[in-house]
Amino acid sequence: MAAAPNKNDAVLIESKAQLVTYLESGNKPEADWRIGTEHEKFGFRLGTNEALEYGGDHGIQAMLTGLQRFGWKPINEGDNVIALAADGASITLEPAGQFELSGAMLETVHQTCDEVNTHLAQIREVSAEIGVGFIGLGFAPHWSRDDVHVMPKGRYDIMRRYMPTRGDYGLDMMLRTCTVQVNLDYSSEADMVKKFRTSLALQPLATALFANSPFTDGKPNGFLSYRSEMWKDTDPDRCGTLPFVFEDGMGFERYVDYALDVPMYFLYRGGEYLDVTGLSFRDFMNGKLPGYEGELPTLTDWENHLTTIFPEVRLKRFLEMRGADGAPWKGICALSAFWVGLLYDSGALDAAWDLVKDWSLETYEQLRFDVPQHGLQAKIGDATLQDLAKQVLDISGHGLRARNRLDSIGGDETGFLTTLNAVAESGKAPAQQLLDAYHGKWNESVMPVFDEYAY
Repeated sequence: MAAAPNKNDAVLIESKAQLVTYLESGNKPEADWRIGTEHEKFGFRLGTNEALEYGGDHGIQAMLTGLQRFGWKPINEGDNVIALAADGASITLEPAGQFELSGAMLETVHQTCDEVNTHLAQIREVSAEIGVGFIGLGFAPHWSRDDVHVMPKGRYDIMRRYMPTRGDYGLDMMLRTCTVQVNLDYSSEADMVKKFRTSLALQPLATALFANSPFTDGKPNGFLSYRSEMWKDTDPDRCGTLPFVFEDGMGFERYVDYALDVPMYFLYRGGEYLDVTGLSFRDFMNGKLPGYEGELPTLTDWENHLTTIFPEVRLKRFLEMRGADGAPWKGICALSAFWVGLLYDSGALDAAWDLVKDWSLETYEQLRFDVPQHGLQAKIGDATLQDLAKQVLDISGHGLRARNRLDSIGGDETGFLTTLNAVAESGKAPAQQLLDAYHGKWNESVMPVFDEYAY
C-alpha cells in the first residue's frame, strides 16, 4: 500500500505562528510522557559479509517481505516496498539499506526493551532463512561507498546530489553510519528548554559512552566514534552545535526561526520527491519559492523539513537524542534508560542541569571535537569525561528509581544502566573492546566482528 494520507496535507501554512503552535502542541502532562526508541543496523550476507542489495533472494526487499508474517503492513514508493508499519511502530530504510526500527511511544523502558527484543527476534528468524545477518555498529567496518547499495527512495537521490556540495562527509554519513536514538516528551515550553539545554550539553557524554565505530575500510581509523566525527563536516547549515539554545529567549519560536533558515531539500508531491535543495522555506511561506510561485506550504511540508535538520538534539513535537553510535543489543535499551532517568524525573533533571549550567559554549564545542577521538578520556578542565560519566549515571539511576516503573517481577528500570556503569568504571567504550579484539584474537582483521557481534 502507499503511505496513508496525512491530515496535515490539507493545512496551509500562512504564518510563522502556526509553526510555533505546531511545536507547542507537543506539550503533554507528565502522566502522558512516553519513550520512543529508534535504532539502525547494518545488514550483510552471511559467508561473504557483503552489504545487502535491495532486490534478490538475499536482499532488503526479501527481509521486508518476510517480516510481514508478523503483522507488519507494507508501505510502497512506486512499485517498491520501502517501509513497514504496525501498532504505532515502523521499519524504515536509511540510504544504504540500514534497517531502522522506529518504535512505538511506550510508557516504560521495560516496554521499549521488550519491543526491541521482539523486533530483533523477528529479524533473526527472517534473516536466517535468507542467509543474511545484522549488526549494530556506528560505522561500516570495511565497506567503501562503492560497496554499498542505495535504496530506491527518491529523497535519497536528492540528498546524494546535494550533500557533496556542503561538506566532505555527507555521503559517508548517509551510506556508512548507524545510530540509536530515543525520543522524549516535554510538558511546557520551559520544560522543553531545560531538557533541550541539559541533553545538548551532555550529548558528547552519550557519544563517549556509546562510541562504537573504530574501523573504516577494514582498519582502525584513529577514532572511537568515527560516526560522530562525520557530523563535523556533513553540512554546516543543518548540523553541529546550536548556541542559541543556551541563550536568553530560547523557546519554540526561536527554534522555528532557526529551522526556517535551514535550506530545503525537497517537496513531496504526487508520490514524487521534487528537488528544491538550497531554497528557502521562508520564501515558500510567502508564495515565492522559485518554480512554485504562488504555492503555499502545508503542515506536512513543515514536518518533512524538520526531518532534514541534523543537530545532536532535534526538536519536533518531542525531543530526539541523536548522539549515540549504533549499538550492541544491550546498548539499545541502555540509551533509553540513560536519558529517561535524566529527563523524566524533576529531581534528576535539576541535578543534571546543575552539572552543566555553568559550562561555556567553548567547553561544549571542545568536548564535541575531542570526544570522537578520545572518548571518556576527553578533558573537562582538570577532570575527564569518565569522571563526569559516573556522576551522570548516578543521577540517571536516581531518576529511574524515583520513577519506580516496575516489571512483572518487581524490578525497576535501573538494571538497564548496568552496561553503561561498567563502561564508566572501566573507561572503555564498546569501540575500545573492538580494538582490543582487533589487535589481539582477531589478528588485525575486522571480519570476526560479523560473527561475534551480530544480533
